[in-house]
Amino acid sequence: MTKQTMTLSIRHLRGRYLAGEVLPRDLIDDIRKRIGAGVPGPIWLHVLSDAELEPYLARLEASDPAALPLYGIPFAIKDNIDLAGVPTTAACPRFAYVPERSAHVVERLIAAGAIPIGKTNLDQFATGLVGTRSPFGATPNAFDPAFIAGGSSSGSAVAVAQGLASFSLGTDTAGSGRVPAAFNNLVGIKPTRGLLSTAGVVPACRTLDCVSIFALGVADAQAVMAVAADFDADDPYARPAPASSAGQAPDGRFRFGVPRELECFGDEASARLFADTAARLRALGGTPVEIDFTPFAEAARLLYEGPWVAERYAAIQDFIEAEPDALLDVTRQIIAPAKEARAVDAFKAQYRLAALRRRCDAILADLDCVLTPTAPTIYRIAEVEAEPIALNSRLGTYTNFMNLLDLAAVAVPAGFRADGLPFGVTLFGAAFSDAKLARIADRLHRAQGLTLGATGRRAEPALDQAASGEDARPQTLNIVVCGAHLSGLALNHQLTERGGRLVRAARTAPRYRFYALPGGPPHRPGLIRAPDGGSAIQVEVWSLPIEQVGSFLAGIPAPLGLGRVELDDGSWETGFICEGFAAEGARDISALGGWRAFCATIADGAVA
Repeated sequence: MTKQTMTLSIRHLRGRYLAGEVLPRDLIDDIRKRIGAGVPGPIWLHVLSDAELEPYLARLEASDPAALPLYGIPFAIKDNIDLAGVPTTAACPRFAYVPERSAHVVERLIAAGAIPIGKTNLDQFATGLVGTRSPFGATPNAFDPAFIAGGSSSGSAVAVAQGLASFSLGTDTAGSGRVPAAFNNLVGIKPTRGLLSTAGVVPACRTLDCVSIFALGVADAQAVMAVAADFDADDPYARPAPASSAGQAPDGRFRFGVPRELECFGDEASARLFADTAARLRALGGTPVEIDFTPFAEAARLLYEGPWVAERYAAIQDFIEAEPDALLDVTRQIIAPAKEARAVDAFKAQYRLAALRRRCDAILADLDCVLTPTAPTIYRIAEVEAEPIALNSRLGTYTNFMNLLDLAAVAVPAGFRADGLPFGVTLFGAAFSDAKLARIADRLHRAQGLTLGATGRRAEPALDQAASGEDARPQTLNIVVCGAHLSGLALNHQLTERGGRLVRAARTAPRYRFYALPGGPPHRPGLIRAPDGGSAIQVEVWSLPIEQVGSFLAGIPAPLGLGRVELDDGSWETGFICEGFAAEGARDISALGGWRAFCATIADGAVA
């Protein structure tokens, strides 16, 4: 494996871009050279050509790195998720089509500055947890090519683990965004169903599908989530997150469930590493609570032993009936019998699931999360090829129930076995507990001091505050606000709902002109640096968790944006600025000294 020349962590790359130390074009050229150097195994099904990359690179060269939260960040896309102008195959060449539009989540990421590198291998039609069910070949594990990478999002996981992308998109219906994370030493986010749009995704089970995120660490995954978690009204299964969920996070003490009886199919290494992880969580302030795992396990069996397999048939019905021999034998063996599924069985299964959900909700009610292995064990590729159905089923022991029960989950690395293969655990909780889970997972991951993916690198020192076991506060960004985001004004809730905290009241350096922009009500402010002279304007400095910056930025209308603002103490902070052309026709209110003073002059009080 070719070693990467620099870390691709989002935090690190963003710092280098802002300092002008690296350019997106040079970074992408280096990544493509390393991909072409012969990384073993069919990880990529399509790597973007120079011509395909050019529009993305040209746009970034005309953009301010500070204005785009994912500026120049390279990412990979599972090949059942659409990227405009690039074939989507779902690992079935005869099914392939070229979409005119990217999936909604891909559009969001590209708009935020991320650069797609290519499309990645998967278990055909996202049916499998092994990474071997592809006509393009089995994707090898990033640590030992004799072992499975996990599926179905195998290529997406290995691409990140080998340092060929900062993050990647997968999908997760039965565990496809978590099992590959565990087997390749990655963080895998399986968000609450509907939190990320599935528009532009080839469905597996449409009512259960989730887009998932692979990253080297939780902070990177959360930075991506902040951009990607945009409510898509055109997706009938999309759900907006409740405003109260953005700031969810436990303090130093929390309660976590552990299964009373652990099933690892005789794998003593998995059982030992799981026990070590539970002990580590306890040292971080968690109180373990033994739980009856029976209702979760029964719900897991419903996914493939019940009528939900019929959804997989419905997703590709026209294709499988027209070209049944286009599917791999194992894929067809799983999906084809669902044609005979009965509606009466579907209703009976729904009734049973509702009863199980009630029992599981009662268990979760008194817990912050539940801890399980992500997968009970790991297998060699040859073992899976010899026994493809039974071994695949075992891998879903701790994942298959999640979407049926409407849960959120984070898979996180949890050490290495004696044979050098990674082991991972999953934290799961109720729907929309995503932020809470991410915070606990982040503390757990950083406390272990593990290497990142298969890169051989460790987390950067600034991210290792929790290594001693003490509470780790989220990485934050200070933002200077000058209008209705000020304390007590109409838009301040956009900060507080995201976990924002007032740092201090301040003034800008006396080098700015302040305007009430044309239009309104509502009225909007414009802070523009003056070429000569200027005034000191009253502002506030707010601290916002870094994972919330993307969604906050997405709501800022033109001609406003985030840039660098000089304060009267000589410091520079990120803050609201306005494009210079907007001053034409605007009212200069610099003499008033701030937005509150201007508000007092407006009879109707309609300001923004």
